[in-house]
Amino acid sequence: MKKRLFKTFFNELNKTPPYNEKSNELEIQLKEQDISTHYEQSLTTFKSIFSYPQNTDIKVREFTIRSLNRRAFIIFISTMVDHKSIQDSIVEKLIENQVPSGNIADIISYPMERTAANIGEITDYICGGVTALFIDGDSQCYIFETTKVRGRGIEKTDNEIIVKGAKESFNERVADNIGLLRKKIKNENLIVESKVISKRSRNDVFLVYEKDLVNDKLLQKIKERLDSIDSDKILDLSILEQHLEERPRSLFPTILYTERPDRAASYIEEGHIILLMSNSPSCLIMPATFWSLIHSPEDHYLRTPYGNFIRILRFAALFVAVFTSSLYIAITNYHVGMIPPDLLMAIAGTRERVPLPSIIEILMMEMAFELIREAGLRVPSPIGPTIGIVGALILGQAAVQANIISPIVIIVIALSGLSSFIISDISMNFAIRLARFLFIFAAGFLGIYGATAFFMASLFYLVSLKSFGIPYFAPMTPHSISSKDLIVRHVPFKERFRPGYLKPKDLVRQRKG
Repeated sequence: MKKRLFKTFFNELNKTPPYNEKSNELEIQLKEQDISTHYEQSLTTFKSIFSYPQNTDIKVREFTIRSLNRRAFIIFISTMVDHKSIQDSIVEKLIENQVPSGNIADIISYPMERTAANIGEITDYICGGVTALFIDGDSQCYIFETTKVRGRGIEKTDNEIIVKGAKESFNERVADNIGLLRKKIKNENLIVESKVISKRSRNDVFLVYEKDLVNDKLLQKIKERLDSIDSDKILDLSILEQHLEERPRSLFPTILYTERPDRAASYIEEGHIILLMSNSPSCLIMPATFWSLIHSPEDHYLRTPYGNFIRILRFAALFVAVFTSSLYIAITNYHVGMIPPDLLMAIAGTRERVPLPSIIEILMMEMAFELIREAGLRVPSPIGPTIGIVGALILGQAAVQANIISPIVIIVIALSGLSSFIISDISMNFAIRLARFLFIFAAGFLGIYGATAFFMASLFYLVSLKSFGIPYFAPMTPHSISSKDLIVRHVPFKERFRPGYLKPKDLVRQRKG
């Protein structure tokens, strides 16, 4: 009986026509048309599209061009434009001009961006902060770049902090971000290409690359991936990143996210492609490999011995962060014979009154460390560090005195947690933190054998990852020509080649001296 009821229900459900959300069809058809040469019709059309005067920041200014004896109007969004430029360079010039000239460019001193005739195209321009001028009798309107969006200035980066090197970071104004890149790359081959993504928000994404370096197939692949996005809104690069990744559920990132224009410029000059977006104080670098996610921009600002020391320390910290907790569990639970007798007695003495197994101890303290880390980030800045330090001291001290946690576990967790902070990339940092828990469970299940097996499986998985067709461990495997800037970097004049796995048009960075 129940099966029959369920069958009837699903049959009725399948008969129901699917619900499709549709926008106003009349407005869609209207946007596909060209503007009218009749003044009143154009004015009525755009007032209707922008819901004027209900939409309070939409401004329409009507006037007469005396020299032409023709009526005209401008329309703009007041919260996104420079009012003084509109008044001084556009409106006053048109009203006060006495020389009869049919060419608008001869009358207006403001740089004319372009002309447009399609209603939908003009609407998109106005939504982007430009001013549109309509003149009675003209079959096209005149577009002026009057955008002036308010935002913060160029400041220091908060996440990728370095001691030696440039301190500038991207901000939310894409014009500023492009200017920062052009300031560093003074080359006529630097291309800034825009594409519109998302259906309703109509967000602009800017591809930045050097046309005499970039691989055309790689560029085309990224453009196709952008064109395939089917979404109503993508408001930030962080969301766009998840749409572009080949494996969005992967633990490890395959796109490099950075707030530093100097880092972005260095990758552009190697043949990479970066994406910029309005309202995003960062950029996406594509493709990205494991090595680029581990490296820090400061490595190249320091002298070679110092940079290599920091880089080797970072790789060592990577292994410490991943394996310290799991090795402690494996050795104390399964491989006690590996511990020297004196150290074994010391560990046994500290654990004498602790009632919990070592894996529970580790998991409790790992979770406590993560809670303190996140709490320190979310609370207001002046008290964040205080909460982190006080919370860690009080929690650790109380846990040891209550005989819930052994002192050596506090040392293990502190060493593991501090080592994870040395990974500067946010996404890779999260991947290391999550991988640490997986290794803890593997070691708790089968000891060192479990941790080793999981490590081998992780390597196989990482080797299978690709970023826009580029293997994750390139140029180490598969091997290709490069500057060999992997674990240890050479002195600058020895780095002769660009990354071969990108197949750039110019592989040689500098000739032999």
